[in-house]
Amino acid sequence: MPEIQSIARVFKHTKSGAQLLYLQNDDDDKTFSITFRTPPSDSTGVAHIIEHSVLCGSRKYPAKDPFLQIMKSSLNTFLNAFTSPDKTTYPVASRNDQDFRNLMDVYLDAVFYPNIYEKPEIFLQEGWHYELNDKNSPLTYKGVVYNEMRGAYSSPERVLEQQISGSALPDTIYSHDSGGDPDRIPALTREQFLAFHHKYYHPANAYIYLYGNLNILDTLKFLDENYLSAFDKKEVDAAIALRPPFDHKRDVVKEYSVLPTDDTTAKTYLAMNFVLEPITNWEAYQALSEVEKLLLESPDAPLKKALTDAGIGKNVYGYIDNNLQPVFSIIVTNANPEDKERFEKTVRQTLQDMVAKGIDKSLLTATFNRSEIHRKESMIGSTNKGLLYNQQSLALWPYGGDPVLPLENKPDIRKKAFAGPYLEKMIQKYLLDNPHAATLVLKPEPGLEQQNTKATEAKLAKYKASLSPTEIENLLEQTKKLKDLQATPDSPETLAKLPALSLTDLEPRTEKLPLEEKSEAGVKILSHPQFTGKIAYVDLYFDSSVVPEQQLPYLFLLAEVLGKVNTDKHNYLELSTELQTKTGGVQFYASAYAQKGNNEVYYPKFRVNTKALINKLPELMELTGEIIATSNFNDQQRLKELIGKIKAERQATLLNDQTGLAASRALGYISPAAKYRELDAYSFYRFVDDLERNFPDKWPEINQNLADVAKRVFNKEGLLVSVVAGKEDYPQFQRSFHKFLDRIGNRHYLQNTYAFQLGPDNEGMTTAGKVQFVAKAYNFRQPGYEYSGKMKVLQTILNTDYLWNRVRVLGGAYGSRVIMDRDGDILFLSWRDPNLKETLAVFQEVAGYLRSFNPTDREMTNYIIATIGKLDAPRTPYSKGQLAAMGYLTGLSYPDLQKERTEILSTTPADIRQFAEMFSALNSQNYLCVVGNEQKLLENKDLFGKLVNITNSLPE
Repeated sequence: MPEIQSIARVFKHTKSGAQLLYLQNDDDDKTFSITFRTPPSDSTGVAHIIEHSVLCGSRKYPAKDPFLQIMKSSLNTFLNAFTSPDKTTYPVASRNDQDFRNLMDVYLDAVFYPNIYEKPEIFLQEGWHYELNDKNSPLTYKGVVYNEMRGAYSSPERVLEQQISGSALPDTIYSHDSGGDPDRIPALTREQFLAFHHKYYHPANAYIYLYGNLNILDTLKFLDENYLSAFDKKEVDAAIALRPPFDHKRDVVKEYSVLPTDDTTAKTYLAMNFVLEPITNWEAYQALSEVEKLLLESPDAPLKKALTDAGIGKNVYGYIDNNLQPVFSIIVTNANPEDKERFEKTVRQTLQDMVAKGIDKSLLTATFNRSEIHRKESMIGSTNKGLLYNQQSLALWPYGGDPVLPLENKPDIRKKAFAGPYLEKMIQKYLLDNPHAATLVLKPEPGLEQQNTKATEAKLAKYKASLSPTEIENLLEQTKKLKDLQATPDSPETLAKLPALSLTDLEPRTEKLPLEEKSEAGVKILSHPQFTGKIAYVDLYFDSSVVPEQQLPYLFLLAEVLGKVNTDKHNYLELSTELQTKTGGVQFYASAYAQKGNNEVYYPKFRVNTKALINKLPELMELTGEIIATSNFNDQQRLKELIGKIKAERQATLLNDQTGLAASRALGYISPAAKYRELDAYSFYRFVDDLERNFPDKWPEINQNLADVAKRVFNKEGLLVSVVAGKEDYPQFQRSFHKFLDRIGNRHYLQNTYAFQLGPDNEGMTTAGKVQFVAKAYNFRQPGYEYSGKMKVLQTILNTDYLWNRVRVLGGAYGSRVIMDRDGDILFLSWRDPNLKETLAVFQEVAGYLRSFNPTDREMTNYIIATIGKLDAPRTPYSKGQLAAMGYLTGLSYPDLQKERTEILSTTPADIRQFAEMFSALNSQNYLCVVGNEQKLLENKDLFGKLVNITNSLPE
């Protein structure tokens, strides 16, 4: 397979029936995975709970959490597991041969010989259980997956995704939620849980994948002798029944929860969904994937434009899932229920016109160019190509298809599209003439979550009232026993059974990043020569400190609208087509880069990220110069439309990334650099919300400020350029760049120093969700501490031991972590967390944990190995260049990185214990932000300086 520089070999294990695909190549980042078909029969989340549970101890590795232990002790470059709608995958990757074999062994033992049959507490912990702490307390549900899915269902997009499947494929496995509906999870019994594993986790239902430079005969022997030969082939009924086509389109109306006080105007999701032929018709699936890009994935995409012009919603997008029966979805957000008929009519009319007139050839060129760039980048630029190819192979393999076919480059689609009405016929057959379709209206329902919560509480209270005193005592005992087991560490003898590396397996020298300093016409150039498969990445860093503080919101708005407004040469639709046809994209960002070791000194930059094939570099730089120099902000209607769309996108981000929201707010209380970056987060949402609500009055100010900010920023003075390309391709950049410089200004503006108001606002941000996202910020420079590489090891210890056990295992949150930056900032986070005060107490009690920290030699070695493993994760050519440029901007040098690595490798338990005093000193700092359930935050309102409804734009 020259396209992916591999030889593909497909095997079948004679005795057990297991299938195996090996992609042989020279990549030292080796990948292994094992996948099982796991079609759910309900929404109790059994497949998801098993995915968690099998990694909680096995025959050879009986530790309570081998997954966590190997996170602590491995040089893995990837370690995770995924539950999909109809399959479950367990992938690992490592560049170290022994580590790779160790990881394979742990995962294989976990899936085939888990401790779930002997230890009922695994199901209680990972799935669900009744929790009763004393006989007078209310009965509650707890469980890791239960809380994870409560958090997932707090996202309207997650609800939308599940309802799309249910509306288009009722009475199939795809109408169930394999992750688990939190209202259905407590219906799952342990007997059903064990039966599911027994049925599906057999080699005859397994798809094993290997990738990279490894000894395949030795690996096959290992698989056979240690695992597969113990099983006999059997029939595993994991077949998926196809849904017969509808006779006619169906209409479905569903609800998602918002707060009782929320305004429901323009918060409805509309989705037209078309069920396609089985994915095993691979050519049709590929062709329709191109149709989706063509119709919906660019500003000039005809269907996106038609819906936007019709004023239906604020954001339009689409996708095709990769299940056996794929669903093609066209989605509009921020609409109203009464928009449904107009939505359907606009879609049908647009598609009919396209079929009748034929698809414009320039649109075809742009679409296929974008696909070509993406394909080349995935071959060269993926951080873990083995995992990427694994996911691609699974598109067909579990359904009886060829695992190699999705990995092959098939140019036939492009040829057919240009030769005749090939894609037009696809649109006619699968979208216009397809009766197997459903239009979904997902509308907001104020107080729905509160109703569900009350119903759940009433159900639990009724159940508790029905229990005898003996049954109450049994529940109290079960709760106590589970907590005791969770709090009891594994014995040294048990931990010693896990495979481990030694410090001699670690590279003592840090990798040197490619960086050559050059100058072109007085502009500093950072060149990062590498093999990129003939793709050039050019990043332009303009000095944005020239923008006055009062205009900063417009700097972030400028980043959102550039490339989407008219220029002197092209209207925005033509510009979009030009960018797609000739480049891999031009994107704009405003941010701040803190000086090494000091978050009070930072460098505001307006970054322009660009990429193109080398032979398109002149066009890339010409188009970038055109956008920078001649973008026109005078089209009032276009700016109004963009601001509405930006608001809708940012609102969706707030709801879908509540961890990021809490983190950015908390850090913004304490760090000037973080405060600057936060201006592009929740603060920016509030800004565009105000612009949209008051657009007529704000229009003169919008027009003038955008033009003024652009004029200030796009100047030669202060410009820094980062170039990632092959060494032989640098002259092509030189020629293009000198022409580009003629397009930008050469004016002088004074740099600004921003006087941000910092301090603990300590917001509680209320949502209709079921769980909390907790962020607590500190700064270790304030009490006089300096950064050390030993903090990286401390971070590993807290994440994989203290926080994992206290917040996830005992507290029931889906996740928790701490991040410590060189600039002094420390951020504690928990997400999908049922608790609040309890989690904050855990954050405050770090000092006590550290004072008594006394690991074995092996445990300490494992912490160091895991820390180095994260530092040595594989990087793409572009990310290496970007990291080198960040180092240059912030003053972080190679000696700094080597010093950090040396400090990591020499860390001792005594070093870690010394941090206890630092955390004790930090406890007086109180910088807190929590996003979560309205009732929970109201019950704890004394923690907060203010309560804010994140989407209703209440005054601060």
